[in-house]
Amino acid sequence: MDAAESSRGAAGARKKSWRSELVLAYQSLGVVYGEVVTSPLYVYKSAFAGGDIEHSEGNEEIYGVLSLVFWTLTLITLLKYVLVVLRADDDGEGGTFALYSLICRRVGAGLLPGAGDDLKGQRGGAALPPASSVRTALQQRRELQWLLLLFALLGTSMVIGDGVLTPAVSVLSAVSGLKLSMVDEQHQYVLLPVTCVILVGLFALQHYGTHRVGFLFAPIICLWLLCISIIGVYNIIYWNPHVYKALSPYYMYRFLQKTQYGGWMSLGGILLCVTGSEAMYADLGHFSQSSIKLAFTMVVYPSLILAYMGQAAYISRHHSFEKNHHIGFYVSVPEKIRWPVLGIAILAAVVGSQAVITEINWILMLLCLALTIGFRDTKHMANAQGLAVITVMIVTTCLMSLVIILCWNKNIVFALSFLLFFGAIEAIYFSASLVKFHEGAWVPIILSFIFLMVMCVWHYGTAKKYEFDVENKVSISWLLNLGPSLGIVRVRGIGLIHTDLISGIPAIFSHFVTNLPAFHQVLVFLCIKSVSVPHVQPEERFLVGRIGLRQYSLYRVVVRYGYRDVQQDSLEFEKTLVSSIAEFIRSGDSDLNGHLDGSDSPYEKLSVISKGLPFQKDGEPEASPESSTPTETNPKLVSSKSRRVRFVLPENAQMNSEVRSELQELTEAREAGMTFIMGRSYMRAKSGSSMIKRIAINFIYEFLMRNSRSPAYAANVPHVSTLEVGMVCQV
Repeated sequence: MDAAESSRGAAGARKKSWRSELVLAYQSLGVVYGEVVTSPLYVYKSAFAGGDIEHSEGNEEIYGVLSLVFWTLTLITLLKYVLVVLRADDDGEGGTFALYSLICRRVGAGLLPGAGDDLKGQRGGAALPPASSVRTALQQRRELQWLLLLFALLGTSMVIGDGVLTPAVSVLSAVSGLKLSMVDEQHQYVLLPVTCVILVGLFALQHYGTHRVGFLFAPIICLWLLCISIIGVYNIIYWNPHVYKALSPYYMYRFLQKTQYGGWMSLGGILLCVTGSEAMYADLGHFSQSSIKLAFTMVVYPSLILAYMGQAAYISRHHSFEKNHHIGFYVSVPEKIRWPVLGIAILAAVVGSQAVITEINWILMLLCLALTIGFRDTKHMANAQGLAVITVMIVTTCLMSLVIILCWNKNIVFALSFLLFFGAIEAIYFSASLVKFHEGAWVPIILSFIFLMVMCVWHYGTAKKYEFDVENKVSISWLLNLGPSLGIVRVRGIGLIHTDLISGIPAIFSHFVTNLPAFHQVLVFLCIKSVSVPHVQPEERFLVGRIGLRQYSLYRVVVRYGYRDVQQDSLEFEKTLVSSIAEFIRSGDSDLNGHLDGSDSPYEKLSVISKGLPFQKDGEPEASPESSTPTETNPKLVSSKSRRVRFVLPENAQMNSEVRSELQELTEAREAGMTFIMGRSYMRAKSGSSMIKRIAINFIYEFLMRNSRSPAYAANVPHVSTLEVGMVCQV
């Protein structure tokens, strides 16, 4: 009976697991695949639009394009991304930066300043594998580390460029269906305004959060896939049931043999059939690998193949188009259902566009509108999008080959095979896209150059600022020699001093007290660190240490965030911070596990606070019925002020007088309020610096610092609680 019950329980768990995967697969349709499923709107049109090839009576061109589309989807999207790249997740996250982070963490050769390896030793797999020639080269050669970083930044820049181009191409292609219902004079005045209105509405949607309307995305994509599948099957059966023969790679050979240079030029349009493939990997953090694979192989892939086959079947029986650029999606749609399909296509294009612009600012909208108004058709924008897409794919292929060697510990033969096979295919498409530089392909190059320059200057300036902070920090010994009062007047409250240092005293503190010798009764040196992992678990986020003796009331708190983590708002952050310090005080250094050296100084150590000591205000439900008067065994510590704060202690907790006094001081300081002291560094290049360095530091980096987003907790702090200390940093 026990065995039978166990068997039924296991079967139920498997059934529940599959049910969850099916739900995730359904949800992924509206988030992951919006871009790739709308590509039938413009692939054939883009392939024939350049005038490089013409649709002839023999149908060699349309059959060849169909064969190329089929094998490109199969090899790049299905084989490369679904079967291989999706396995290279960074703790469940994907994308270009995830690959870079994964490689750097495994090699131990990152260049990001102050990123820190705080999580080393706390997670499985942190130990580096045995040395290899590739790993040794990356660890020892600084130029290779810079090349790897620039390569990752190039991929990231092209992704941003794709975010500018995708909404414009998708929406304009969807709206172009109006051409078939209007004369030329009419649609010239309608298409562009309608497209711009939809784009503005699309970007405005991001302001309210796409999660509010996200429940509509999956049904829209499902309806779109059903629509193009039914139309595809209808066209195949009604117009050309033998079109399936064009799936043979023989037709690719015939196509290239006949068209030669023109066929190679048309590859830039054919490439667009795989736009959005990178989104499967980039959105891996929102869904599981199996759900993404299930959705693509069972729903998306067959629907796309039927759609492309249906279009080819229709075009193969119609050779009387006035212009080749009329060879598009809508000509193959039966006239009776063209208007409903147009509406569904526009909705699908909106869904496909939102996936690449979520959380992006209004500058992206202005760039998108400028390109739409400037080009006015999809030909040049499609050329630009193709180059951006294929560049990101090449970056992924190169980084993935390093992952195979460094992270999967496979033989170099496997990595080279992956690199040469997919790299050769993508290099052909890249060359066909690059040759159309004057026909729109210059756009992603210019955009990526600007974004890459901004990222490089930001990286360089941040590194120089960190070096300045390290060189000019005040030693802890000097500070502690001033005595418990630090030689200044201590006033009520908590002073939270933001710094990038995890050891020593930042120069802004000495700069402040030199000019105004007064500070709060409790001082906290706060360091926000970005670590090279996607997410930091809450129990690993806060590191707390004490500087000097108890009577100094000096603490250091290091808060760690992964590159995909969302920082807490001010109220929640303040509460968690104070409760973490309280738990550190209650437990004491000897009771906490996982001490981490915060510096070489013997005065301080950092301890991981897995869970802060909870507290509540008067009027909130009591954690236990004991009296609120502080005693040795009382589970709450209560201040004597009217606005009381109670730290809820574990049952049977024992406290000595020093701990009680320190907690009492913290509660009083918490009630008096918290002041955020933010450093404002004015970066200036040293005299004698080169012109390039002066421009980069004095103008570009300064502009970026003035307009960069502050940490989430600081952005919501009331201005009356914020104090900014300015310093000029000569670097």
